[in-house]
Amino acid sequence: MQAIGLHFVDWFIILFYFAFIIGLGFYLKRFTKSEEDFFLAGRKNSSWVAGLAFLSANLGALELLGMTGNTFKYGMSVAHFYWIGAIPAMLFLGIFMMPFYYSARIKSVPGYLKLRFDEKTRILNGFSFAIMTLLVSGINLYAMALVLHTFLGWNWDVSMLASAVTVAFYVTLSGLMSAIFTEIIQFFLIWFGLFLVSILGIVDVGSFGDIMKRVPEAFSHLWRNTGDPSANGMLVSWGGIVLGLGFVLSFGYWTTDFLVVQRAFSAKNLRSARMTPIIASFFKMAVPFIVIVAGLAALALSNDPRSGFSLMTDGGKLNYDSALPMLIARYFPRGLVGLGITALLAGFMAGQAGNISAFNTVWTYDIYQSIINKKASPKHLLRMGRAATIVAVVLSVGTAYWAKSMPTIMDYMQAIFSWVNAPLFATMLLGMFVKWITPNGAFWGLIAGMGSSFTMYLAVKFQWISVSFLTLSRTASDMASNFWRAWWAWLITFVVTIVISLFTKKKPQAELVGLVKGLTAGAALEPVPLFKRPAFYAVLSLIIFVLLNVIFW
Repeated sequence: MQAIGLHFVDWFIILFYFAFIIGLGFYLKRFTKSEEDFFLAGRKNSSWVAGLAFLSANLGALELLGMTGNTFKYGMSVAHFYWIGAIPAMLFLGIFMMPFYYSARIKSVPGYLKLRFDEKTRILNGFSFAIMTLLVSGINLYAMALVLHTFLGWNWDVSMLASAVTVAFYVTLSGLMSAIFTEIIQFFLIWFGLFLVSILGIVDVGSFGDIMKRVPEAFSHLWRNTGDPSANGMLVSWGGIVLGLGFVLSFGYWTTDFLVVQRAFSAKNLRSARMTPIIASFFKMAVPFIVIVAGLAALALSNDPRSGFSLMTDGGKLNYDSALPMLIARYFPRGLVGLGITALLAGFMAGQAGNISAFNTVWTYDIYQSIINKKASPKHLLRMGRAATIVAVVLSVGTAYWAKSMPTIMDYMQAIFSWVNAPLFATMLLGMFVKWITPNGAFWGLIAGMGSSFTMYLAVKFQWISVSFLTLSRTASDMASNFWRAWWAWLITFVVTIVISLFTKKKPQAELVGLVKGLTAGAALEPVPLFKRPAFYAVLSLIIFVLLNVIFW
């Protein structure tokens, strides 16, 4: 592989960003005086700060390299991850679930499970989330190292080390506060540094219409060709998209994954917390205009032998994740190459910081304080949080090498979410809206869901069963398998939880006040105009969501 030739200006931009991020960590350390400052950024953020951080925590390696590469592989269908696979769940979180989360003053999602159910359910989720977070954080380290290695020519091990050390520095210094500030900076860097790639791709091919004409018919629609799985690039039916992605994986991630929900916890009041995911939803709908358009442009160019464009290959196989960096190399002149690479690195680092800050919170409160040292002082917990950050980064280096061995980071991510988030969403949904669900029902339902999901994954991987057994169709991709496995895991958790709850001891209703629908006082109407209320913006977001699906049907 040959590295992109970088000019002095490009190197200056990249090195300036690294120095700025580390310096920011040292500066914010002076404002990190308590455990709440470190783990929840002091609960002082406005809805806009929390909202941009909420989106940016998700806008890491998966969104940039992964989604652009998967658009090249699957086509327009990838936009489902941004629209039906995100917007309804984000709005549901803001309108219906955030009052339970925020009003309980919990510090993590497992903390809610303790209050609603019991300690064993909290610990089970704490351990599963911690493991999942380390696996996901490895993806961000791998993707960041991929850019440094492939496009700057750095050694793999050096690339991994540089990525890990930088993240460890600024998250250790001031925790979630550093992560949030980095995520906001990254948000603007991505739009300034990468939106131009899509524009230049459209100009290069001729127009967006010309791009759509040059890609296969199966790659050019959202819903029109989902009646038959073999007629779309992802080889998945509308049932798999709606049930697996739109319902289970989407709601499982956006409403229960502490990585993103933690940003809403940092808001200064309930209204700001509810507005956090709603504000983020508008920007989430716009992200496809970077990654989807870029991926389709790369596909159109690669189908034209005269363009001279092609993806990189590793061991004779196409590296789909190289689509976006190769477009940067094609279009950006000296100086702008540095900006584009910096935008990529910023996304990876912010995503990694989000994972690490979520891990150190769950480890400290839901595992360490819950099991190991129940009498730990606030100062001791702060030290433990910083120590956990270092350990998490070290472990993430190991999982990064594992992620490197996977076919695509997108398929890997969705498999992980189907193991943990899909079953957890069934538990949370029943816990928040059905008061007679019992602690034992929740615990054993969660065990059944996670166990069945991982078993189904292994069964398909080692060909113990055919993938068509899960997807209910003759043709299916790895992504279709992920969607349907998530649905079955959710359904198993849902049913097992209900059945066991019918025969086990219920918690007294007095202990569920503020935690369950029907036993929680409704939020008082804010004395503000209609256009300042969360529900108003949720409806507006939903209207735009419907229009986008109709336009690109």
